[in-house]
Amino acid sequence: MGTHPATAGTRRSTALRTAALFAVGATALTGATATARSAAHLPAAFTLRPASAGQIDAVGRVAPISTSDCVAQIGIHCYSPLQYRTAYHLDPLYRQGVTGKGRTIVIVDAFGSPTVQHDLETFDKQWGIPDTQVEVVKWGNVPVFDPTNADHTGWAGETTLDVEYAHAIAPDAHIVLVETGVAETEGVTGLPEMMDAEKAVIQSHDVDVVSQSFGATENTFPGYDKGDFKSIEKLRYAFRFAAAKDVTVLAASGDNGATDATENGSDLYPYRVNSWPSADPLVTSVGGTQLTLDDAGNRTAPDKVWHDQYGAGGGGVSGVFERPWYQAAVANVTGDHRGTPDISMSAAVDGAAWTYESYDPTRVGWHLVGGTSEATPIFSGVVALANQLAGHRLGQLNPRLYALALLPQQASGITDVTAGDNSWESVTGYQATKGYDLSSGLGTVDGTRFVHSLAGR
Repeated sequence: MGTHPATAGTRRSTALRTAALFAVGATALTGATATARSAAHLPAAFTLRPASAGQIDAVGRVAPISTSDCVAQIGIHCYSPLQYRTAYHLDPLYRQGVTGKGRTIVIVDAFGSPTVQHDLETFDKQWGIPDTQVEVVKWGNVPVFDPTNADHTGWAGETTLDVEYAHAIAPDAHIVLVETGVAETEGVTGLPEMMDAEKAVIQSHDVDVVSQSFGATENTFPGYDKGDFKSIEKLRYAFRFAAAKDVTVLAASGDNGATDATENGSDLYPYRVNSWPSADPLVTSVGGTQLTLDDAGNRTAPDKVWHDQYGAGGGGVSGVFERPWYQAAVANVTGDHRGTPDISMSAAVDGAAWTYESYDPTRVGWHLVGGTSEATPIFSGVVALANQLAGHRLGQLNPRLYALALLPQQASGITDVTAGDNSWESVTGYQATKGYDLSSGLGTVDGTRFVHSLAGR
């Protein structure tokens, strides 16, 4: 089983494509020279895998370029945090003083990044966003960062994306980055260590939302093929603890559409599967959309399910969890089991986000990243805004989300996504339709309306 960090890679060539299988949730677009690890260095089952592996530019750009220039020069759309703020209609909230102040976002990544504070400050300066001091919590024996280690740099890319975009959306929220010390050879210790870290930081901090840009295919857990799900059940303690403390937990739904990685991490299942923790009923699963924006961030077309040549938003039906009560109204879609995603945000690689990275001295500069581990930290910022407006933690979001979806869009702030599908490789995915579907969930959000509705104000 691989716990895949989420920005791992979709590339422009077959060599680049291989690395995409190492991650669930984020697809890095900057570095066509990044290559998948050789078979001799593939981790054993259960190992956490690096996140932002393939990127389009082998060398980071000195400065980001506009969307129109990206289309002309690279052949994809690219977006800044300011464009996302416009697209998601967040600026009215900021003018009201709703900036995430007094709220805490916890981000969990293996290894972390030694340059995360510097890179965030460079990112902020570029876009005129107020700086914040990231609180770094090291959990376990976190090794000294090695810029020649693909695991370390992959997770550093994921860390950078997570921190920069959670902060961009909720600029005054406090960010706690939990770095775990999972090494390539530690195998089964990976997920328990992350769950231990999450429970501990919820105990020691006043946490509002936990953002997880990693996942592992349900089928790769021991016992799955025999209908024995104890190996997953034993890992749910952090989510139960979070629920008891009214802490919201999010997870990326994946980058391989309706399928996902097999145990060896280099292949995909030839049929529909789902991943954990995204499929956990105690978690809000964040899927992926493709935005089409102009240089100012205005939509030139409706959002659709992310499905481009680089990847597709994860979604489908869990093979482990029965349908939770809050999905009763969508039982005609999910059947008797948990359906994902619940909500979707920007994830398309053709619609990638600018990040600034300097942890690898050979690739310092501005890079482009996409995937559902972009969508997840963006949504974590939205949740922090809603918590500030409500004046308290909102806890498990799914019951609220499915209740809001029964209201008109003008009242709920949930915008239906009705175009696209999440087919990937040879696996036929799910078509977006009116209402809930297994490619976009309930849809995406109009930030101002959604935050007010979610907060009940």
